[in-house]
Order: sequence, then C-alpha cells, then structure tokens
Amino acid sequence: MSQWDFAVNFFIALFALIDPIGNVPLFAAATTGADPRGRRLVAFYISLLVLGFLTFFYFTGLSLLAFFGISLPAFRIAGGVILFLLGLEMAREDFTARFAAAAEGETDARSWARRRFAGLIVPFGMPLLIGPGAISTVIIYASEARQFGLTGTAIGLAAIAAISVLVLAAFAASHVVGRVLGKIGTSIVVRVLGLILCAMAVQFIMVGIADSTEGVIRAEAAAPYEH
Repeated sequence: MSQWDFAVNFFIALFALIDPIGNVPLFAAATTGADPRGRRLVAFYISLLVLGFLTFFYFTGLSLLAFFGISLPAFRIAGGVILFLLGLEMAREDFTARFAAAAEGETDARSWARRRFAGLIVPFGMPLLIGPGAISTVIIYASEARQFGLTGTAIGLAAIAAISVLVLAAFAASHVVGRVLGKIGTSIVVRVLGLILCAMAVQFIMVGIADSTEGVIRAEAAAPYEH
C-alpha cells in the first residue's frame, strides 16, 4: 500500500463511518430555532470533539491493545463485525429517524441555547460520530501508518483533520445541504454509505483472518489491489 492509497483509504473509511453529509438532517433537526451564529458555534464544538477523540485513539490505540493483550488481527475481526452491524443498520432502515424524533419540540430559543452543546454530545459525539466503528478504524489505520514512519503519522492526522473540517462545514451549512438533498436524497446517501461500510467490514474480517491463519484467505482477496 502506497502513502497515497493509505491516505485515500483512511479518509474514505472515516467518511463512511462518520458520515457528515448523512448526519446533516440530524443536526438540522436538533438545532431547530437556532440563529446562524449559534448553529455554526455548535458545529465548531462538535468538529473539535471529533478531532480530539479520534486523535487520542490514533496515538493510544495500539498501546491499549498491548495493555489488554489483544492482537491486531483479533481487533480487525471484531471491528469488522461491528462495522458490518452498523452498515447493515444504515442500509436497511431510516438511520436518522430515532434521532430526528428525539429532537422534535426543541423550538424554545432560550432553553435550547442552555442545552445547545451538552444536548448534542450524546447523539453526535458518541456513539453516532465517534462510535466503535470509527475507533476501530482509527486504531487499525494507525498500525498501517507505522510502515511510513513520521510521514504516515502526519498523513493519518491530516485525514482526521480533513474529516473534522468536513463535519464543521456540513453542519454549519446544514440548512443548505438539507434543502438540496431533501428527505429522499438523504435516505439514499445513508443507504449507499451503509452498503460501502458493509463491504469494508467484510474486508476487515478477511484481512484479520488472513493475518492470523495460513492458507485460509488468499492473499489477493485480503489485499486485492496489491497483486
């Protein structure tokens, strides 16, 4: 895997998992009644939360695995199972329905302002944006970055920062994006990303099995674009 492949794959994986576009309707529903400045401020706080937590797991993930005695192939397989369940949920049903329903009625500007950021941490911070799938992906790609040294570390951080910026941009412009996509367009985006996530999950599981066994998974199947 080249540095370019690593950067693109890492970015796409985080994009599919965090899904800043698909989560725009949730943010728009949860910030009903907010003025534009308040909406941008909340989007900024959420993007910082994403950047901080993903960076934390990017640097500490491998050490945590070593502390608990978990091999990387085992974590790949476990992460793949979690990703598959998340992707299946996104592909099969309206993933945004329960969060949008919970946000209904938040129209009082004064009471909304007091709970503005604190009320969004749970649905947007964890587990929706920084869930098990995102954490698993960051840890796995942190191990891949080691082969590139400091350059790989910088590339990984740049991918995380780029995703955080996309979260900020998408949420800050939530009223525009939501109007362009509409309910049907958003549903299509969420389902397509769910399908991609399921395929990536299967690939994670195959790589984990290939790394921990001999002759069970063909090398060209575990790494199809390296042969």
